[in-house]
Amino acid sequence: MVKGKIIKSIAGFYEVHTGSELYRCRARGVFRALGVKPLVGDDVEIEVTDTVSDPMEGNVIRLLPRKNELVRPNVANADQALLIFAITHPAPSYNMLDRFLIEMDRRGLPAVLCFNKQDLATPQEIEELRSTYESCGCRVLFVSVLAPETLSDLKTVIEGKTTVLAGPSGVGKSTLINTICPGAGMETGELSRKISRGKNTTRHVELLAAGGNSYLVDTPGFTSLYLADIEADELRFYYPEFHEYEGKCRFGGCVHRKEPGCAVHKALEDGKISRIRYRNYCELYEELKNRRPDYTARKTGRLSK
Repeated sequence: MVKGKIIKSIAGFYEVHTGSELYRCRARGVFRALGVKPLVGDDVEIEVTDTVSDPMEGNVIRLLPRKNELVRPNVANADQALLIFAITHPAPSYNMLDRFLIEMDRRGLPAVLCFNKQDLATPQEIEELRSTYESCGCRVLFVSVLAPETLSDLKTVIEGKTTVLAGPSGVGKSTLINTICPGAGMETGELSRKISRGKNTTRHVELLAAGGNSYLVDTPGFTSLYLADIEADELRFYYPEFHEYEGKCRFGGCVHRKEPGCAVHKALEDGKISRIRYRNYCELYEELKNRRPDYTARKTGRLSK
């Protein structure tokens, strides 16, 4: 028996990476009988059936215990998320960035922010992003594929972990992956000059070996991200910088919008909370508050007929 990790699933076949070899495998029928489907990211045991073919072949005979499972992307055993945005060209959408942070929090994945295209940014743009997101507890990296010395911290962050990559199109994600994993051969797309967005070049979930036990999970770029299953009055709990002020407002259950005696408002006025983050909070709060009554039910499949 050989242990490995499923790095790709296509048309009923599973590519299993053992650290030094790659095997093309089918899953034993017992998984279908048990209603269990192997996922990209699963640690497995395989039996080797053919060492002559290229790639070599085998059968997945056992799934090792999963520590987690994500639905979008459909992947198992992720350790962290790396959220990749460009500092400029295109400028980051703070609203979308906060949505990603909230979604990763809900999935229980630690998130690291990686801002690409540092070489095109001004010191003021870099400092604004740094102060805004480090103040809410995020680790923030600034990189450029044109400056290899900026990638050392990024390589340290992903070392020995399975890292889910996420971010909008056009931020240089595929180019960054090709730089970190020279053998990845990811297709790259040119940025649309008319709308300042990139073409989505990722079409399936795949683990990319980044050396040793380091893997990257590439995912399709997002142009929007909906926050299902969150009520407006729960949103404040997904903003870590608000936590120390909970219970200090004049009214219990304060949602930090227009209530008098709000401790979060006072912190905002004192410069202790980012105005960018608070503005995003207000926008998302209004979106959730004004959402149609059947919206969440439709998104979660709980809409009654």
